[in-house]
Amino acid sequence: MRGRLRRYGSTFLVAALSGAFGTILVQGVGVLADLIAGDDIGERTSVQVALALVSVVFFGIAIFVGGLVTSNTVSTVIAGQTRELALFRLIGSSAARLRVQIAVDGLVVGFLGAITGFVLGAALTAASVAVGIATDGIPDLDYVLISPALGAPVVAVALVTWLAAWVGSRRVLDVTPVQAAAASVEPSRDETRARPLRNGVAFALIGVGVLLLVAGIVLGVISMLGVLVGMLGGILSFTGIVLAAPVFMPPILGLVGRMLGRRPTARIAAANAVRNPARSARTTIGLVIGITLVTMFAVAAQNYFDVIERSREQYPADYGDSDRILLLTIGVFAVLFGFSALIAAVGMVNNLSLSVMQRRRELGLLRALGFTKAQVRAMILAESVQMTVAAVGFGLVLGIVYGWAGSQALLGSILGGGFALPGVPWLVLAASAVAAAGLATGASLVPARRATRISPVEALAVE
Repeated sequence: MRGRLRRYGSTFLVAALSGAFGTILVQGVGVLADLIAGDDIGERTSVQVALALVSVVFFGIAIFVGGLVTSNTVSTVIAGQTRELALFRLIGSSAARLRVQIAVDGLVVGFLGAITGFVLGAALTAASVAVGIATDGIPDLDYVLISPALGAPVVAVALVTWLAAWVGSRRVLDVTPVQAAAASVEPSRDETRARPLRNGVAFALIGVGVLLLVAGIVLGVISMLGVLVGMLGGILSFTGIVLAAPVFMPPILGLVGRMLGRRPTARIAAANAVRNPARSARTTIGLVIGITLVTMFAVAAQNYFDVIERSREQYPADYGDSDRILLLTIGVFAVLFGFSALIAAVGMVNNLSLSVMQRRRELGLLRALGFTKAQVRAMILAESVQMTVAAVGFGLVLGIVYGWAGSQALLGSILGGGFALPGVPWLVLAASAVAAAGLATGASLVPARRATRISPVEALAVE
């Protein structure tokens, strides 16, 4: 068990965050419903239905992103263990058996993480309610914090982690026993493009997802149920984007890399993105996921506040007591933003660190060819810069689109809602981009410094 947690530490952390996120959402639905509706049973019921709908959407997004991060992490781990897995194949273990073992590890780690998150989330909610009552921030009502519904986040997170580990372990099927005596080799650009089934499924998911996203926006003008259609469209389209990342991310990275100049370190960094499309996509898409998630929640929150303010101006009688709702939702969005930023940071830092550490043999070869430690670190920095610029730009676009579409599908049918252009909190997004750049640089340079401390001979002997 200790070995599992060491190997899949980031998976455990993501599962714990997702479990805590789901627990807080389930408990928060009841608390917010009681606060908003007061003693009116009929109003409380309608408020609970609306909040439950929103919590399902937010939790669905959280475990979807957690699953993507886990799948990407498992793929990265397996990519660095090709020779070890090949040795198991050489002594008689089948690829299916190895893959089942990885999936079982994912289930165990996911369940432990979900239980940890449940305890953490329940404690945070109970403490927040107690502090709110003690400081007269909220009324002293009979809040029900423990219910059978709390089992849903634990089960969902464990199953999604298991599924993500199974999906991420598909690379095991490509490992052959003969690779036990050779260095692990990433698929080339031509091999990546010559996957008609995978690429076809990816672009089909993008197409269907975009259509459902548009349908959700249109349906959202009539009913809040449009957000469910929009959420499905967002999940399908973003899944397609992740699957197709090895096709379209390397050219974007290469374009950004060419802007870094003609120094040898910059030229090698730019060429690496195209030469190793699978590795480039795995590393960069983790950053894209993080930026998209944070941007989506920031834009959704901004559009929510804009709609409420506009509706209060148009219908003051119906929105006269909206200040309390705004304060409560500010707290909810702050929690959403915080958890999404944590999940994104964990996935991004882990994948970037693993990617660099697993390239010690490649870095040793560069040292043997005459590169100094400073030049190797400069190359890693150039790669980090091009990944950050490409991923931040792409993630901002996706996040703005998804955040606006989600808020439009959810709020288009309320009084004073209707169709509105997206509101973008540029200051928040700029701060997020700067934070992402700092994390990406640190996550790349710290392991690069450790990797370059060993001699070229030792690095070439590492696999």
